[in-house]
Parts: sequence; C-alpha cells; structure tokens
Amino acid sequence: MNSNFQDILIKIPEIGKNMHELMTELFPICRSITGNGVRQSLKIIQNHISLNVSEIPSGTEVFDWTIPREWNINDAYIKNSKGEKIVDFKNSNLHVLNYSIPINTKLSLQELLPHLHSLPEQPNVIPYRTSYYKENWGFCISHNQLINLQDDEYEVVIDSTLENGSLTCAEFFIRGESEDEVLFSCYTCHPSMCNDNLSGVVLCTFLAKYLQNLKLKYSYRFLFVPETIGTITWLSQNESSVKKIKHGLVAYCVGDPGNSSYKKSRKGNAEIDQVVVEVLKNSGDEYNVVDFFPTGSDERQFCSPGFNLPMGALVRTFAPDFSQYHTSADNTEFVKAEYLADTLSKYVKVISKLEDNFGKFKSNDNEEFNKIVSKKNDRIFLNLNPKCEPQLGKRKLYHDVGSQIPSQGGQKILNQFALLWVLNYSDGFHYLSDIAKLSGYDLIDIENAANALLESNLLKEL
Repeated sequence: MNSNFQDILIKIPEIGKNMHELMTELFPICRSITGNGVRQSLKIIQNHISLNVSEIPSGTEVFDWTIPREWNINDAYIKNSKGEKIVDFKNSNLHVLNYSIPINTKLSLQELLPHLHSLPEQPNVIPYRTSYYKENWGFCISHNQLINLQDDEYEVVIDSTLENGSLTCAEFFIRGESEDEVLFSCYTCHPSMCNDNLSGVVLCTFLAKYLQNLKLKYSYRFLFVPETIGTITWLSQNESSVKKIKHGLVAYCVGDPGNSSYKKSRKGNAEIDQVVVEVLKNSGDEYNVVDFFPTGSDERQFCSPGFNLPMGALVRTFAPDFSQYHTSADNTEFVKAEYLADTLSKYVKVISKLEDNFGKFKSNDNEEFNKIVSKKNDRIFLNLNPKCEPQLGKRKLYHDVGSQIPSQGGQKILNQFALLWVLNYSDGFHYLSDIAKLSGYDLIDIENAANALLESNLLKEL
C-alpha cells in the first residue's frame, strides 16, 4: 500500500471523531431536495473542502423529470385550545411532512387526524415523511402522542413557502494524472437523520479532504446532491462525460453498528466490485455482499440501463433494515465515530487498491448480454426511458405510502418494486422470466408490471 494511504489510515480514529463532530453540527438543519437548508449545509461543508456549487432553476427538464419548485420553512406547530404547543417544528424538524404547503387554520381533531403520521409499531419515535411532487401538508408525531390527543379545537400553522427557485448541487473534483474518474456520491436532502444520510455526507467530505493533497493516478469526483432528482439532474447535465467514470461508490448508511455490506454494480463483476469484495475479505470483519437490485439509493440511477455505470454501494446496514430508519431515533447517539472511522478506512483501502491496479484491469463488461436466446412463450421488452428511472408519479404508477398500488383498471395489484425491476432490466437482453428469477418476485407480478409500463408507453415489446 502507498505510504500516503498508510498515513491516512493511521489518522482514522481521529478523523472518525471529526466526522462525528461535523455530523452533530449539521444535524439540526432542516434539509430537503431544495431550499436554504441544503445551502446552509453546503456552506458548513465548505469549511473543510472547496465545493463548486450550482443552482438549477425550477422547471428545468432533466430526462423524464422536472426540477420542482423550491421549498423553505420557517416554523410550524399545532396548538390546543389552551394555546399550548403540542407539536413544535423547532423541537424536531421531522415533525413536519417535508415539502408541506403553508397552512394557517383551526381544525377539530377529526379534521386534523388525516394529516397526522405516526408509527404504531414504534410508538415512541417521530417518523420522517415527504410529499415532494404532490401538494400536501401534514405533521409527524409519535404514536403514543397521537392516541392521547384530546377531542379539541387545534390551531394548525405551517409557515412555509413553495415557489420558483432552484435545486442546489455541489461537486468537489481532484484532478489526477489520468482523465479517468472515480466517482463518490452522497445525498444532502434528508433532514435530522444521521445514518441516512449525514453519515454519507461526512464520509465524502473527509475522504475528499484527505485525498486532495495526494498524488493520484485517477481523478476523483465527489457529488453532494439531493437523492434521486439531484443525481438525475447531474447525469442529464453531464451525459457526454460519464464515459470517464471507471469506478464509483454511493455512500449512505455508513455509520451504524452493523457489519459492512456491499451492493454490487449492475455489471456484477466490474473492477470496483472485485476490489471492494477483496478489501472486505481482507478486513477480518464479518461482511455481507449482495447482487445489484434496482431499489435502494442513487446507485439505481447510475446503474440504469442507459448508463450502466460501474457504481456499487458500500454501506453498513442497508436501509430499511435498521429500526431507526427514517425516524427520530436515527440520531447522533445511534451513529458512532468508531463506525464512521471503520467505514472510512475501508473506502481508503478501496482507493489504494484501485490506484495500485491502475491500467492493469481488463474489462469484460456485459459479455452475458451479447446474445439474445429465443424463449418460447416468453416476452422481452426495451425501456424507452433507459437513462435514469422515469417519474412514475405523474403516470399514477407511484404510491406515497406503500409498495402495492391498484392498476388503472382497478382489477390487478401492481407491485411498485416489480415496476423498478422491469424498468431496469428491460434492456433487450432479459426476458420477463429472467427478471422474475433475478428479483425473486412471482412471474405474474412481473407481467403485471410490464403490462402497466407498456400501457404508459415506457416500454416497447420486442
């Protein structure tokens, strides 16, 4: 291993503490996919690295999506008839349905209840809920508080704005000897939750901070963008240069006490996949490796069939497999400096190995896709929007609450995750039976999803 990387590894425990300190500083800020919370967070990160920040105006078309209006919030609360604040945004920004439109009214308990969200199975925590692309308002509270609400008149105030503005993205670039790039991506949109995903933000910040002074063969690019819409935006604006990306990792959920886990790229056997698995094997720790699946975080955009970039996800516990996921329990006590440090050390070892391998790895990408073998009574499709996933909400194929939605005819039940599997693997090489086998879903679920996508003009049957 290069001595420069050894020097970083020696400092890892101290860096882990610094990462946790930055996380604690960022934790109170209310972030969303747009707005001043993101800008405030990026300004703090710029105390560590010099970011190139860009603003993409509302209404900009990015592949199948449109940059939404910008959301900002000043305050929100619910008062009972005695004038007591029983829910207060200033105590936890998770209390407000993210992207809530402004509201100032008085409601009975029965009128208020449809706008309250809780988790009956976790009665003591505040859930995190959003409504980015459908105008709505609401509050999130613990279930214990919900069931104890009195029949009363409540004053309900959300002091927010939703108006034309922009989406804020940031990059940090380290130029190496080669134009070939290694890409690291994290998302900046989640409010006060640490593992998902302030942990990814602080890991990328300090990884960039310590790499920038090294002599490197690869160039390194770090993205700080809102999840989904930010990555789609970046890809749409950098489509001509993504061929430079030779390896990449999406950083999220990297600070919990679970074992390290790796989700392979869609390619399955890219160099980044082999290197990460080797680093995990050599760590001496227990670890988990899974094949690519088209849900999760932004790896599903980078690995959409129109790009199929060698991007994996090196995490600890995959979301939503920890009970603190998307709740107020995902806090600065749940994420520890030692876990952040451990994950950072593995990222550093991956980079060191990539640098050592520079110019030596021979790719055999997509050999398994070179030939279509006819299958009797099977169907095969081509995704007509292969560059990132299409926006399903505007086609009424996305449900805000659960993964099961009725089809437009009202007879069949569509599995939302099956829709994503069919979209990602409708590349002209995978039959529906192949997709069913890969996903683990029943063939009927895959067929229903394909038919719905075909009706929405998102697929073409070959």
